[in-house]
Amino acid sequence: MEPAWLVPSALAFGALVGAAVVLVVVAAHQRAARVAALVETTLPDGIDAVLDAIRSAGLVVDPSGNVLKASPFARQLGLVSAGEHLVHPELEHLVTEARRHGEPQEAELTLTRLPGSEATVALGVRAAPLGGRYVLVLAEDHTEGRRLDDMRRDFVANISHELKTPIGAVGLLAEALDAASADPARVRHFAGRLTKEADRLGRLTQDIIELSRLQATDALESSEPVDVRSVVDTAVDRNRVGAEARGISLVVRGGKHAQVLGDETMLVTAVDNLVANAIAYSPDGSRVGIGTNADGGSVEIAVTDQGWGIADDELDRVFERFYRVDQARSRRTGGTGLGLSIVKHVVQNHGGDVRVWSQVGSGSTFTIRLPEFEARPDTRSVPVPATPRGDTR
Repeated sequence: MEPAWLVPSALAFGALVGAAVVLVVVAAHQRAARVAALVETTLPDGIDAVLDAIRSAGLVVDPSGNVLKASPFARQLGLVSAGEHLVHPELEHLVTEARRHGEPQEAELTLTRLPGSEATVALGVRAAPLGGRYVLVLAEDHTEGRRLDDMRRDFVANISHELKTPIGAVGLLAEALDAASADPARVRHFAGRLTKEADRLGRLTQDIIELSRLQATDALESSEPVDVRSVVDTAVDRNRVGAEARGISLVVRGGKHAQVLGDETMLVTAVDNLVANAIAYSPDGSRVGIGTNADGGSVEIAVTDQGWGIADDELDRVFERFYRVDQARSRRTGGTGLGLSIVKHVVQNHGGDVRVWSQVGSGSTFTIRLPEFEARPDTRSVPVPATPRGDTR
């Protein structure tokens, strides 16, 4: 039998333990209440609506690195993981610096859109403390602006490089012409080469002017119905002499006089460039085919050559400014590398697209597709949208 004094001691110990448990529970509840109050004061009403409304990427991060709220654009850019954490260490570092210094931090970051992907996004990021515990992160997408800046720099660099060659050649030929003034045969030789370089310089300058004009022009602002067969015939006539000189026959097929809405001069320039390009890259004595077709609300103009063709890894680049598939042949023919870029801009200005099919050893086919114009007697005439179709081969 237990001593009588043990019973009161056990009761007292139990009461002490119970009181301790109650105190722990109350303290935890009070702490949770303080945290809730802190959250309520540091995340003001409306922050969710603001992040949902802004066009830039925005998110709020807590001290543990958890993303409490993120705008739709932030998720679209892949800044937030499925577990509601920041995906990129660069962003985590910026948040840490903002919290440590208590001041806004800014940085220009280039981040991958998806783990393991080569696609990147350029962001201007600003992280600023929000209350005492949280950090607000705002990110502006600068990808497109940076791409345009790169294109502008490349364009200027390419122009400088392309102009340097003929200008330097003109200077050297002028010196050679002066040194050979006593030899009529050499004078004629150097004069001929000087004329050729001057023509090349003139074509390059004209193509640059034409490309700049196309980029600043909307062909549909002052448009009118244009007969496609007339455009093709004019472009072919411009190239007939050059083709005959090399024994290349120009074969035109498709007699339907379909119409498109646009600028006839610009359209002739586009087809002219395709035909001239086909002639330049075709062997002597071969054939260049020019076909027209109207079907499904769209008009197609296809130019096919029997040249060497274009490798698969170069097909996506042929419409870039100054890009040449065959550098040596371009130098011999005086090509500027802007012809296909001009074609692309003309076609896009007319609401169409241009594509290329090619096989090494079998030649190439460039196809322009434009919305067909159909006059409607009872309503205002409008172009009929093109129906997407497969490549013409």
